[in-house]
Amino acid sequence: MEYPIFQSITNIINGSLNKRNINVTKFRTWEETKINATGLEIFIDLNDSTNYLKSLSINFDWDRFREAALAQKLEGTDKHPVLKSDRFKETKVTPVIDVEMTWHFKEDRCQPSTSNGETNYRIQMAGEWMDDASKKVNELLISDDIITRWHLEIDGDQYGKYLTAINLISYFQYEMSDLKSLCEVHHFVDRKLAHLLYKAKKIIEIVDDSVVVHAA
Repeated sequence: MEYPIFQSITNIINGSLNKRNINVTKFRTWEETKINATGLEIFIDLNDSTNYLKSLSINFDWDRFREAALAQKLEGTDKHPVLKSDRFKETKVTPVIDVEMTWHFKEDRCQPSTSNGETNYRIQMAGEWMDDASKKVNELLISDDIITRWHLEIDGDQYGKYLTAINLISYFQYEMSDLKSLCEVHHFVDRKLAHLLYKAKKIIEIVDDSVVVHAA
């Protein structure tokens, strides 16, 4: 096994999600040997629980260098297979796990279906609730010191321009340099996952309130 620490993190996340009333439709780990990278991809179906969102995806990114850096710090992991290589044993990187959370919107419900005659009418109407949602989301996440952005895709028809994709993306980073054992890593991951899911729920509430006010 190339990434036993990350695999144990994945197991903790899976177990924690199974204890919650969450409709997980995809839970998949991946590896890219050429770039020494690995990760976990999760999709949560939101169709039955929200008015304007299809799904939430959560991606955890890791690599062999961070695996080695953490293995050097934890008690009882000195025989970790990756430390057999001098290239990874001497790594000086910080063991940080990157998390990308993406809220995928129901495009047809988040903008008018037709135009009032103006080419950009539908996009402008969607932009109003997005501005409102952005302010509230930034207030919610201000203590997390993270990056949040919109990803939009645009097409056109006989009524003008409209949005074919509306995604809100937040990037989190969690450093694990101070952890001393695998048990501490598991506890840390469990706490951070609970934090992420709490923030995800609050953002879903913000979005549902914002869209209904500006795009109903």
